[in-house]
Amino acid sequence: MKPKIYIDGQSGTTGLQIYDRIEARDDLELILIDPDKRHDEDERRKFINAADIVFLCLPDAEAVHAVSLVDNDHVKIIDASTAHRTADGWTYGFPELKNGQRDEIVASHRIANPGCHATGFISTVAPLVQAGILPVDYPVSFFSLTGYSGGGKKMIAEYEADGRSELLSSPGIYGRTLKHKHIPEMVKYTGLSHAPVFLPVVDDYYKGMAGTLTLQNRLLNGAPSAQDIWQSYKKHYDGENFVTVADFEEKPGTIYANELAGSNQLKIYVSGDSENTAVTAIFDNLGKGASGAAVQNMNIALGLDETTGLV
Repeated sequence: MKPKIYIDGQSGTTGLQIYDRIEARDDLELILIDPDKRHDEDERRKFINAADIVFLCLPDAEAVHAVSLVDNDHVKIIDASTAHRTADGWTYGFPELKNGQRDEIVASHRIANPGCHATGFISTVAPLVQAGILPVDYPVSFFSLTGYSGGGKKMIAEYEADGRSELLSSPGIYGRTLKHKHIPEMVKYTGLSHAPVFLPVVDDYYKGMAGTLTLQNRLLNGAPSAQDIWQSYKKHYDGENFVTVADFEEKPGTIYANELAGSNQLKIYVSGDSENTAVTAIFDNLGKGASGAAVQNMNIALGLDETTGLV
């Protein structure tokens, strides 16, 4: 029998992307609610409890309510919202985080899909903390460039509207309160003792993300060189399907945030010297940063090859 999959909130950007990835597969059964009943609580409850995997592509408060509708112990929830990413009883859905993370995903019935900016941050910071290179009290600064699709339907409409503001043709720095909603998961899953200084930037392209960590090597444990740091990433991500580490850049050229658009890949670039290091994670904010990661987590949770249906 094919596993039954239900997407609660299918009409949003992430939900549509998950639908596209699953609808093309013949090893899963996608169960679809009548569009006229997608806000009917009794109908939603029926579909949620009939599924093996439920994706929640909802605002935070609605995601919390959707979980309350589960009365079948068999159902596994993958929540794409922010609501449960640091909640007790939920497993963080970044399989490459550490040894054993996939086993936790397999065993869990509650999986929190990572945030897009958080994916770039955690993929670059966590390996260095785990290796003992980055002190947990290091004053981390990070900026993350994203395509406008990360802002959802409203932002997409603004960027693609006729007669839009000329300001939208240039990068927009936001989250300037330094309290971005992804920061709690950034701290929790890296082990940092202090919140980073984090600034997100949106630009005039549809999808793709580049998150950059800059380091002063003299403040790191053992004062490693940039190439030493690169070797640490190579070790951490050795054998991974979706996270790769580019060759060390002694003479770094230009890299582009939409390089991996349309894929579930994440590539880490490291450059620098004995004094300073720059680390950039390139990936698709709608792929490894959202729907692709959700499908990867589903594959793992169902005991399937995690690469199924993904590139």
